[in-house]
Amino acid sequence: MAEIGETWAAVLAAYENHLRHERDLAEHTVRGYVTDLRALAKHAELLGIDDPARLTLRSLRSHLANQQSRGRSRTTLARRATSTRVFTAWLSRTGRAAEDAGALLASPKAHRDLPVALHQDDVDRLLAATLEAIEVDGPTGTRDLAVLELLYATGIRVGELCGLDVDDVERGRRVVRVLGKGRKERVVPFGAPAADALDAWLTSGRPALATGASGPALFLGARGGRLDPRAARRIVHDRIAAVDELTDIGPHGLRHSAATHLLEGGADLRTVQELLGHASIGTTQIYTHVSDERLRSAYRQAHPRA
Repeated sequence: MAEIGETWAAVLAAYENHLRHERDLAEHTVRGYVTDLRALAKHAELLGIDDPARLTLRSLRSHLANQQSRGRSRTTLARRATSTRVFTAWLSRTGRAAEDAGALLASPKAHRDLPVALHQDDVDRLLAATLEAIEVDGPTGTRDLAVLELLYATGIRVGELCGLDVDDVERGRRVVRVLGKGRKERVVPFGAPAADALDAWLTSGRPALATGASGPALFLGARGGRLDPRAARRIVHDRIAAVDELTDIGPHGLRHSAATHLLEGGADLRTVQELLGHASIGTTQIYTHVSDERLRSAYRQAHPRA
């Protein structure tokens, strides 16, 4: 991205420091905020605004309109509007601007597709097929089953799964301590099938792959290092591909499946929100639409006058 002026650069550097060290946000979140705001800075400078303190609501709306004209999706526009509002609030709060220019900036309503989720019997087929393959696949097969079982049992994110250490699993209580977005810790329970898969992995699978470089990592790659998210995604895709007529989903699809099945089984929305680690219940509510859609689909297939 093209360079920005000294004033903008200095303010964004201070804001980046605030995000990283005061708000303690994850590195990729910080990068996202800064990338969005550098785009704002370039547009503002084209309008002759060389200091963030001179931003106005009109200039902010102009920036979003420019982004829309470039074909940015509604989801991207909504995210950039949020980044802008948080930034201008910080400018005002820290005395870098006389007023909060973004206080009245509206967000375009983001388009949200219904998440793809497997049916419960499809999940059962996936896990059964992975279990049957362990005899051939050995330690990596034992690991793959534990990965699938834990992803589905807990609904945790793939990054959270890969960040787990052995001590994060309390096998007696059948809970796992997860460090989620914003570095917030939560405790998530898992059931007996996941517990059995984890026991097999920890007693026979992990020792066979562990090396001096393994450290405390719960899940290991073929060379003994900590399993990374890319490899975990490949595991899920490969195991699903090995089962006939299964929709190809990744780890996030298993998270969607877990949330959907919890709600279909009678769990309340607040409980699912806490298990998934959603900051807002609005994010969790999309799964109620999935369940409603399945209900309508079943009605259309079963009712004679549907």
